[in-house]
Amino acid sequence: MILTLFDGAIPSPLLFVNAPNEGAVSFWRTIEPYLTFLFSLSVFLIAFLIVLENRNPSRTVAWLIILNFLPIVGFIFYILLGRNVRKRKLFRNKFISNAEVIKKLETAPAGFLNESDFWQYPHLASKRRLLNLMVNVSQSPFTLKNRSKILTNGDETFRQMIQDMSEAKDHIHFQFYIIRHDTTGQQFKQVLIDKAREGVKVRVIYDGVGSVRLDKRYIAELREAGVEVVTFFPVILPFLNNKLNYRNHRKIVIIDGKIGFVGGLNIGDEYLGKDTRFGFWRDSHVRLEGESVYLLQNIFLKDWFFVTEENIEGDRYYPALTEAPGEELIQIASSGPDSDWESIWQMYFSIIATAQEKIYITSPYFIPDESISMALKTAALSGLDVRLLLPSRPDHHTVFWASRSYFQELLEAGVRFYLYQPGFVHAKILLVDGVVASIGTANMDIRSFQHNFEVNAVIYNSNSVYKLEQDFINDLQDSKELTLEVYKRRPWHHRILESIARLLSPLL
Repeated sequence: MILTLFDGAIPSPLLFVNAPNEGAVSFWRTIEPYLTFLFSLSVFLIAFLIVLENRNPSRTVAWLIILNFLPIVGFIFYILLGRNVRKRKLFRNKFISNAEVIKKLETAPAGFLNESDFWQYPHLASKRRLLNLMVNVSQSPFTLKNRSKILTNGDETFRQMIQDMSEAKDHIHFQFYIIRHDTTGQQFKQVLIDKAREGVKVRVIYDGVGSVRLDKRYIAELREAGVEVVTFFPVILPFLNNKLNYRNHRKIVIIDGKIGFVGGLNIGDEYLGKDTRFGFWRDSHVRLEGESVYLLQNIFLKDWFFVTEENIEGDRYYPALTEAPGEELIQIASSGPDSDWESIWQMYFSIIATAQEKIYITSPYFIPDESISMALKTAALSGLDVRLLLPSRPDHHTVFWASRSYFQELLEAGVRFYLYQPGFVHAKILLVDGVVASIGTANMDIRSFQHNFEVNAVIYNSNSVYKLEQDFINDLQDSKELTLEVYKRRPWHHRILESIARLLSPLL
């Protein structure tokens, strides 16, 4: 006999109960009102706490709507993703590590620029607001003795990484959100194993959610060869894990403290365009030499300390530069739930707000908050050339449709949208005035701004800025511009999907 328990607007947490006899039925009928009351009370208390947290109003409303219409599902998802965990306590080890490593950087053989130094560069006079902001919120100094090289797509990036890793003499630090155990992953694994057996110190960090499908044998083989492998926030019991919402989205490689890589590519065959679902994969990475690598090293060592509580020290990780590889002004901007400020979010806003001629953005996920949206609309209405390059096909459907819900208001302001046609565009690039470029791991969405650990390289007035702009122009040739007239003629069911996705977007 099956007994269905519904009483009033809020269903009981026990939907179906097997009742072999009348005594059992009577028992469940007796306790059902109490269970319903307790569940209703818990939903009410969660709603009350959400309001008291003084969140972004749209985020608060989104949670309240879900709790009202889907109380059981909303309750579970709030416990899983919505709780505003006391981040200071959760990430206290990262704060300690940050202070310790910054002290090391201050005594390292680096010629970091302070605020009074970079005014000697007249071509950056228009970016004083941006430079001031980056000094104040990022806790990351400007570096001058640098050389950068833009790597376009997976073939070029992986080939350069493997070549540099193969030549490592002292250490390799290897950190990615996603590592696959496919052909590409096996190739990198073999390089890491070979170098570890040669006596090179190899450390690997992978994210517990991004690499949740990584084969345990893959990890075991690395460890057997002497590679130190750790997981950032492993997820064993997702529904009981208050860390699930905080992911390490960084993609970093550091070789001997002299060469660094950062950008949009993870480790897997799909980044070479071998996934038939997406086809060609358009992405970008940057190779760095010089003082900026010290800052990437700082970020990796903070993450390593947080996961392992091992405080790694030694000049070997910040080797002196025998000569300057170049003179490019570069800053490494990092952000995450351990930061006092959403520095990459603020950096994006300031770069856009200080633009004088043109703003070019490439991002696979585009869910702007009110400040970014207003900055883009204001720039376009002021006569600036504002262009966004986005995917024409989804890899995450909710984010895809939520992104499109912002198109009309931006199109009406004069922002131009281009949808990439050959495959999937995954690069995360912001270009302004041909003077400043940001390339790294942060998407232009709330998840990257507030929840994920991210890292971007900000490059000023160099050949790399020019190369990124040329890549952007080439990508426009492979894209189809979406006009306001065409967008308004979209099917009615697209409008519904966009509205629902936008409503959920504050929770993504």
